[in-house]
Amino acid sequence: MKPLDTKSKIYVAGHKGLVGSAIWDNLMQRGFTNLVGRTHSELDLLDGVAVREFFDREQPDAVVLAAAHVGGIMANLQYRADFIWQNLQIQQNVIGESFRHGVKKLLFLGSTCIYPREAPQPMKEDCLLTSPLEYTNEPYAIAKIAGLKMCESFNIQYGTNYIAVMPTNLYGPNDNFHLENSHVLPAMIRKIHLAKCLKEGDWDAVRKDIGLRPVRTPAVVDGTSSEADILAALARYGITPKSVTLWGTGKPMREFLWSEEMADASVHVLLNVDFSDISGGSGEIRNCHINVGTGKEISIREVAEKVILETGYTGELRWDASKPDGTPRKLTDVSRLHALGWHHRIEIDEGIRRLYRWYLQGICINHKEESK
Repeated sequence: MKPLDTKSKIYVAGHKGLVGSAIWDNLMQRGFTNLVGRTHSELDLLDGVAVREFFDREQPDAVVLAAAHVGGIMANLQYRADFIWQNLQIQQNVIGESFRHGVKKLLFLGSTCIYPREAPQPMKEDCLLTSPLEYTNEPYAIAKIAGLKMCESFNIQYGTNYIAVMPTNLYGPNDNFHLENSHVLPAMIRKIHLAKCLKEGDWDAVRKDIGLRPVRTPAVVDGTSSEADILAALARYGITPKSVTLWGTGKPMREFLWSEEMADASVHVLLNVDFSDISGGSGEIRNCHINVGTGKEISIREVAEKVILETGYTGELRWDASKPDGTPRKLTDVSRLHALGWHHRIEIDEGIRRLYRWYLQGICINHKEESK
């Protein structure tokens, strides 16, 4: 199959998100300038007719499916239908139209939550579907399993070249810092930052933060709200002038990968790996997806301590053990990825430092723009 070159038209679905934006930038840095992206307002990927019309017009050579409905434990528990329905619909529309329009290469981004709750550690690709999933994110996991099996099945039946990559917990620039719907590390950074500002009585910093990212309780509380309303809203998320409370016990072990490294791994796979490289020999063909991670794990409590150290927070850290922990361990076996020629470089301490600086810079930049 003819490889992609810098003139190839590549559609990046989700190009404004955490991973999609990093993949876009990585492709641009490699000289791929014929990129296509659409925001949600420009193209609703839940709308099958709109997606078909988009593919009719653009006729991309390759597709990166980085668009997804994502969130942390709280969101996964509360919006179970949204997580399975929206992700299945997005995948059905984008992968289906890619096949219908003869796309040469497709990269599907999943998640390591596809693996069983009690999977042997570290998790190899072939432990998929060997025992029950973690209940808290089961709908999302099932949707992602369906996506990778769609890719695998099209490859087997029709000879397509669709590759699925399963990243571990990601964090980095353009992350979502929503107090309810974001993933663990960005939510932790924001909570601890706000608790630090409250403890220090730095109300200007608090107002800058929630002015950029208002809090819903369900009423909207922003930078213009009263101190009493702001305190009440933040307290709902465990953020007070004296302490910050995080969900669970802090005992679960997690693996974290810097989003720009996930992008580099993704582009490496897109440009250098074909389905034939990972499908094995004769017999049953399954579990051809690729884990993407560091192969290193750390407890949630240790991550919180690193964030506290980086932010300079001196208040009390509490844990709400009445809230779910999620899967006890989620360490990936990345030997397949290493064999394909890619290794990570950024460790968790450096990543937390980069992300907190990026977060603070974003608040300052947006505050200056609002003040003009």
